[in-house]
Amino acid sequence: MQQDSGRTLANFVQHLAIQAFLGTARLLPFRARGNWFATAGRFAIPRVPSLRNRMAEGMRLVYPDLTEAELSDFIRRTAANTSRTFSEILFNKEYARHLELFHPTGPGLDVLRRAKAEGQGVLIVSAHLGQWEAIRHYLRDQGMETGAMYRLNENPWYEKTFLANIEQAGLPIIAKSRTATIQMIRHIRKGGFFAMLADQKHRLGYKLPFLGHDAMTTVAPATLANRYGFPVVPCFGIRRANGFDIDVIFEEPLTPADVLTMTREMNDRISAQIRAHPDQWHWLHRRWSDLHYHDLVHGAEGDDLLGDD
Repeated sequence: MQQDSGRTLANFVQHLAIQAFLGTARLLPFRARGNWFATAGRFAIPRVPSLRNRMAEGMRLVYPDLTEAELSDFIRRTAANTSRTFSEILFNKEYARHLELFHPTGPGLDVLRRAKAEGQGVLIVSAHLGQWEAIRHYLRDQGMETGAMYRLNENPWYEKTFLANIEQAGLPIIAKSRTATIQMIRHIRKGGFFAMLADQKHRLGYKLPFLGHDAMTTVAPATLANRYGFPVVPCFGIRRANGFDIDVIFEEPLTPADVLTMTREMNDRISAQIRAHPDQWHWLHRRWSDLHYHDLVHGAEGDDLLGDD
């Protein structure tokens, strides 16, 4: 229904414009394209009031002592990184050929290798930080293909382009729906790897600290780990100063504990990486808006655990 209702003239015209833009960008060499996207984003995004205000709101909350000049520079650097990231995702098939850019580190990699050898499934948690698709590209190259969850696009024509690209980093790719959680659980219980970006607002989650301020947080990773006994491994793709090389960081699994304790640890791990690389996080998310507290989270067999991030 969502896809059918999106078949409007406006969306079709938008799709044609996107295809023309991507066709032009495809003519550029890989590095030139990345630099061009970064430059365009650095210039254009801060000049869109709604986008600038959305980023500034979160930045001022987390870093209240920023001067206006510092805030403007922060927004420009973030916009450049965000645009570079999406240039790589929109050309994910080509990005998959640049495995020399991915530099793995951290104790979690051995955990993943042991799990693969033993046929045990794993849930990877990450964030919209740096280049998160580098994690799945690297793991796929190492024989540890990792699926992911995504949200259907409102434009059904662009949806085909976007889905075809994110599938390049690993399968299965599951659209959020009322049966999405069940599909993910089945995949992991069969020994599969699956990645979840856990840094967005979750309207049916719990109000827990994130970057020092309460935010509605998904408890899905901890709930599923407790229920089914698979490890939850935080992983991050952090850009180096040259903008292209990525440190793919595999941390120790979350410490087994009750759901809220594990979820607080997850938030703390993600927050630590964001604080270390603040201009690489996707500040366009309204992470701290609409705080509601839910004493109960509905069962894991539906979409409720994933919420509407």
